[in-house]
Amino acid sequence: MKVHLLYPDRDFTPTPLWAEQQADLTQDLDLDVLWSAMAEGDVAVREAVERVMLASLSVAPEVVAYRQAVLRDALQNPPALEALYKLVGEALLSEKKTRHWAFGRSPGSVLQRALELLGLLLERLHQLRAWAASAEGRFQSAAFRRLIASVQEDLPEDYLKQVQGYLQDLRFREGLHLGARLGPGNKGEDYRLLKTPTSTEPWYRRLLARKPPAFTFTLHPRDESGAQILRELQDRGLNTTANALAQSVDHILGFFAQLRTELAFYLGALNLHQKLQTLGVPLCFPVVDPRPTCAFEGLGDVALALRSGGPVVGNNLPMGSGLLVITGANQGGKTTFLRSLGQAQLMLQSGLFVGARAFTSGLCAGVFTHFKREEDPTLKSGKFDEELSRMSRIVDHLRPGGLVLLNEPFAATHELEGAEVAYQVVRALRAQGVRVYLVSHMYSLTRRLLEEGFPDAVFLRAERKPDGSRSYRMLPGEPLSTSFGPDVYQQVFEPASV
Repeated sequence: MKVHLLYPDRDFTPTPLWAEQQADLTQDLDLDVLWSAMAEGDVAVREAVERVMLASLSVAPEVVAYRQAVLRDALQNPPALEALYKLVGEALLSEKKTRHWAFGRSPGSVLQRALELLGLLLERLHQLRAWAASAEGRFQSAAFRRLIASVQEDLPEDYLKQVQGYLQDLRFREGLHLGARLGPGNKGEDYRLLKTPTSTEPWYRRLLARKPPAFTFTLHPRDESGAQILRELQDRGLNTTANALAQSVDHILGFFAQLRTELAFYLGALNLHQKLQTLGVPLCFPVVDPRPTCAFEGLGDVALALRSGGPVVGNNLPMGSGLLVITGANQGGKTTFLRSLGQAQLMLQSGLFVGARAFTSGLCAGVFTHFKREEDPTLKSGKFDEELSRMSRIVDHLRPGGLVLLNEPFAATHELEGAEVAYQVVRALRAQGVRVYLVSHMYSLTRRLLEEGFPDAVFLRAERKPDGSRSYRMLPGEPLSTSFGPDVYQQVFEPASV
């Protein structure tokens, strides 16, 4: 049986991500808050949502549509999804109940552990079949319909009963029957397990019946060497059967582990959806645009909403482009807006809903962030050197179609030098087909981007009201030569008298 809840043609296998990229995305996009809300304390859910989202930095449009259909099904059937996840978790806990066999590596010990574990797992397979029967017709996505059909086809009731019978036989209540043949030097070889003979006659007739002639050998109760030789002979006969049962156990546990991972992602999505709905955050399923652009209505920072416990200011963009430049007043919400763009892109590519009334974007071949960092406490390099080194490492991993979020890049040096470096970086990235979303207060940089060579660029400016307050909305507008720093000074050092 295959799970195939995240991909139409394969099970989910996490792809290794550049460690620095993973750390930067987690910090800059505030993903820890998002993942914690999705997990609700469940370690398996936390691990699954983190691995799936970070592995979705480069996906195909059909994968996004496939996952969205599964998630729509999950949102329509939360109790069924939660029941299946609980069943799978209980199946995986079965392994912990058989740990007392873990110290024995002989075929006999392996067989006993496998028998005990298969007995527990067989009960869960019965429950899985019952779940599939109850869920039939309630799910519409291709993924869930295929999973349900697979369970019903691969686990028919008569097959499960047959397996139960085999497990009973392998307990050898009628004794262990082995076969072998003589090899060179009259040594036994080709040891194999034989099926225990069965009879339909009543027990009393079997007890009184004349036994066929046979050669027997009885060990003395104190013959330790003979007992050891007998155990070795038994292990040689049980070896093939024990290995086969152990592989069956691994196969069933592997299926349940894969099912838990893929289910956990959607269970985390359900948890997040419920939390955001309770907070009044607008939600929508995003649309994949074949062009490298984005457009949205009411887009907000979902991590900020989770932190603050309420809805946040949303922003609109009728039509974006490969270069988005955000300028405007200090403390006007520019970084939060940039973060919301990165979160939305990552959630889109994961097949999740987005914190907006509407969201459309093209898929990216990787998402990278370059946000401001604190001063290096070891004083091995200055902030400007650190920014250059970090950008160099990002460029090493970038490819055409990627997305880079730049938050106040190269602001650690004086404006002329920082603006020149930032301009050259943006120009090179755009020449290679990389989308760039830039926040900057450097007027010489943003003005140059406006006037030179970027006719498709979109410029937004953080709104400042006439009284100096901030609305945290990004409106279309050309860069201004001021960031209105005195407004912040007056708020901090010259509060209005009461």
